[in-house]
Amino acid sequence: MRADIQRVSEARVVVEGQTVGQIEQGLVVLLGVGKGDSAQDAAYLARKIANLRIFTDPQGKMNLGLGEVGGEVLVVSQFTLYGDARGGNRPSFIGAAAPDDGKRLYNQFCDLLLQQGVHVETGVFQAHMEVHLVNDGPVTLWLDSTERAGYK
Repeated sequence: MRADIQRVSEARVVVEGQTVGQIEQGLVVLLGVGKGDSAQDAAYLARKIANLRIFTDPQGKMNLGLGEVGGEVLVVSQFTLYGDARGGNRPSFIGAAAPDDGKRLYNQFCDLLLQQGVHVETGVFQAHMEVHLVNDGPVTLWLDSTERAGYK
C-alpha cells in the first residue's frame, strides 16, 4: 500500500457537488492499494500514520502526533499512486489492486485508524472526487508498506 500524507489546516472532498468528507487540522491521506497488498499492509500504514509526529510543538519542532493536537484524518482512495509512466506517456495501472480488493483494504485501513482513536472522514471509493486542502507547512510524506523495516 502507498500513502501520500499531507499535513493540513483544513480539507474537504467533494463528489458531484456535495461535500462528503471534511476535516480541520490533521492529515489528508491519499491511499493506493496495490496487487498483493494484505491486512498487514493496512495495519502497518494505519499504525504508522496514527503515530506520526509531524505537528509542531511550542518550540517549532515536528514533535506532536494527531492525538496531541486533536487532529483528524481525511482518507481518499487514489489508485493512481500505482501509475507507472516509465514506458511511455500514458500511465499503466497494472500494479493497482482490483477494485474489490482495493475497496476492502481501503475500508480496513480506515477502520484501523478509527480503532486507534483517530477521527476519520473519507471520500467515495471509485468516485470522481475534488479534493480541496490547505497544506500546512507544506509538509508532505510518502509511505510504502513494502519499504518498511523487516518487510518480506
